Amino acid sequence: MKKLIGLCTVAALMLTSCFGGKLMTANGGEVTGTSGRAFTEPTPYGMVLVKRGHVKMGIENQDSLWGKKTPVRDISVDGFWMDETEVTNSKYRQFVNYVRDSILRERLSEIDETYKTVKTDREGNEISTVLNWKKPLPRRPSEDEQEIIDAMYVTNPVTGDKMLDFRQLNYRYEVYDYTAAALRRNRLNPQERNLNTDLTVDPDEQVWISKDTAYVDDEGRIVRESINRPLSGPWDFLNTYIVNVFPDTTCWVNDFPNADNEMYLRYYFSNPAYNDYPVVGVTWEQANAYCAWRTEYLLKGLGPAARYVQRYRLPTEAEWEYAARGKDQNEFPWDNEDVASGKGCFYANFKPDNGNYTKDGNLITSRVGIYSANSNGLYDMAGNVAEWTSTIYTEAGVEAMNDINPTLKYNAAQEDPYRLKRKSVRGGSWKDPESYIRSAWRTAEYQNQPRSYIGFRCVRSLANSTSERAKSTKGKRK
Repeated sequence: MKKLIGLCTVAALMLTSCFGGKLMTANGGEVTGTSGRAFTEPTPYGMVLVKRGHVKMGIENQDSLWGKKTPVRDISVDGFWMDETEVTNSKYRQFVNYVRDSILRERLSEIDETYKTVKTDREGNEISTVLNWKKPLPRRPSEDEQEIIDAMYVTNPVTGDKMLDFRQLNYRYEVYDYTAAALRRNRLNPQERNLNTDLTVDPDEQVWISKDTAYVDDEGRIVRESINRPLSGPWDFLNTYIVNVFPDTTCWVNDFPNADNEMYLRYYFSNPAYNDYPVVGVTWEQANAYCAWRTEYLLKGLGPAARYVQRYRLPTEAEWEYAARGKDQNEFPWDNEDVASGKGCFYANFKPDNGNYTKDGNLITSRVGIYSANSNGLYDMAGNVAEWTSTIYTEAGVEAMNDINPTLKYNAAQEDPYRLKRKSVRGGSWKDPESYIRSAWRTAEYQNQPRSYIGFRCVRSLANSTSERAKSTKGKRK
């Protein structure tokens, strides 16, 4: 009997340890719910908290410019973290360097196994093999190592210097589509696919799903396709992407023909003088890859708390406008309808006059954060660079969306028609007139088209509702 009691006690303690709950006997037999360690989400570095709220999205007083109308609708959005500034050259360059170094480590591991390490579970069982970032790259490479390193570079045809072969900087990542997996039509059990239980559903009925996949062909080109196939299991909703991450520095000369912008082509991204300027020449696809890498980088540093944290992503069109308008939902990110103060100081970097880009003190982009933040603590939500959103662009806009956390998403593959590749771009840029920098103004660009006037910033959904009560102070900035 003593042994039996002891076994019961051990079993109860094991259950308590595994599930973090209290023993039933401690509560007098009453159901009180399980307890657990609370998770308080810290303010992410360089981000501010935009609390949940409501906004009349769109332009109520329709603009006659080009005869274009902007859809108007009352919507509500949940709270989220948002970058206080646009992603800078310095931060995006960290992403590029990470991809470069990961490729080098992967190739060096073929001759030196210590460039990889074994990942194990709590019981010590091997889960996978991952790159060993604690091992530094060789300072004095051997002959074989030097050959691998040299393969990452090409020779400049003019100067003869070695330069990084940007075509090799491909980042592979996977995203699980929880929304698609949760939809009733995608249920693995055919009987659960129909709301009307009186109807008989054929158990042999095939449900076709579409997933994104990517690979590098024999010519070294990235091929991205959408595969349609019968649903076989939950892993069918795992999408794979491969993206070349280096920004298109030629956008400065391609966007402005018959203009001498070669200096920006050569130095804007690489010169440290432009470290704190917004990165440009980044496509919508590259911006999404950056968000995926930033999530991976965060999760590696958080440890066990990582399971509570949401992914970095691009803001929806509704989130962007709600955040840009500020707490008083103004037409511009500032609190009046003028674009300059009474002393003639402009509130944003844009094109104040016909052909006069310098009237506001800038010719092209400016350093992020030099103009005042809006009431949400966000800088440059008007002008400087326009910004990618996650939302597909349609003329119907918000009218085609829900009124709670509205968005429309479609990740167009290479074989899709171009009309499906347009994404909503917000905020106007350094080259746009006053009308284009209003918070509600909408425009579009193709997801694979880099521009010298489009950048982006990231958002992150809140881990839990208690974050709404957190201090909405911005993270430290350099």
